[in-house]
Amino acid sequence: MKQKDDWQLTEMLGYEHGRGDPFAAAVRATRMAMVITDPSQPDNPIVFVNEAFQELTGYSLDECLGRNCRFLQGPDTNMEVVDQVRQCVKNGTDIAVDLLNYRKDGTTFWNALYLSPVKGRDGNIQFYFASQLDVSERVEAQQQLINQKEIVDHQVSRRTADLEAALEAQTMLLHEVDHRVKNNLSVIGSLIRLQIREADEPATRAALRTTMERVDALAAVHRRLYQANDVRYFDVSSFALNLVQDAISTGRDRQIFLKTSVQRADLPSQQAASVGLLLNEILLYLLSSRVGVHSMHLSSQHEDDGITIVLASESTLAMQPLEASAISKTLIKRLSTPLNARVDWSVTRTGHSASVYIPRSE
Repeated sequence: MKQKDDWQLTEMLGYEHGRGDPFAAAVRATRMAMVITDPSQPDNPIVFVNEAFQELTGYSLDECLGRNCRFLQGPDTNMEVVDQVRQCVKNGTDIAVDLLNYRKDGTTFWNALYLSPVKGRDGNIQFYFASQLDVSERVEAQQQLINQKEIVDHQVSRRTADLEAALEAQTMLLHEVDHRVKNNLSVIGSLIRLQIREADEPATRAALRTTMERVDALAAVHRRLYQANDVRYFDVSSFALNLVQDAISTGRDRQIFLKTSVQRADLPSQQAASVGLLLNEILLYLLSSRVGVHSMHLSSQHEDDGITIVLASESTLAMQPLEASAISKTLIKRLSTPLNARVDWSVTRTGHSASVYIPRSE
């Protein structure tokens, strides 16, 4: 059968106008490959292909007619997709899939196949109409993206694993260092307590006791770092709360009530020691009064630009103006400097307060 006579096949679809039928002309002339099969014949053979199909596949008209479309399949054709097509033919439904097909010369192309049943006036399926479109560039581009994504995902996973391993090793090292520092500070504290018991002069005992409290504060910082899940940050609010609570529990000669308004505030762990000692020194100053019943106020607030911690002490009796020791003044100044911290003092007739602002570290 010559290609110029293939318009006659459209008459089998029930069209009345033969060669003059615009449907037949469109099917012959379109650049999209098209196939018509006849399910009433054994193995649903091809009964029509247009020139675009022949150009796409390399098969001539005579090589296509009477054959099932499976002759376009090859070793790498996805048989699961083929089974989907067969099931749609069996059920009389349409389907659109991408299928790897083979040309006559053995080269492959990705076929965007659309298959649809054509029913007669009685509602029965008379033919199957299929269009094919070479989408190899699109599929290959998608596959390249998938391959690149897999490569990137693998590299990211490997890099993430390396970073996690490095972080774990660093964390273990930091925990070990903190553990040893804590033990050393514990030994130092024990030595100072021994000296306190053996000291005869009240002033010497008081000086040693203050030093011991500073060592205990530093040990508390390292203990909190050692117990933290993320050693990169130090929860200064929780530390301040524990610091005040510990100071109250050891104040045997005073009755102190604590009021808190604490918001979690994290600082980089490298600032922990300086912040801990700074807050401890301020607390020692505020608790230096020995008159009346005390109440302590602790508040903390974490903002975008920094952290503010307020420590205040009030008494039921009039408080005399307090004067920090020379060493306290020196420590507060030196500890504030590397933190770029600002300490604002407020004094009333019945109380003293200190507001500590620590800017966010860049």
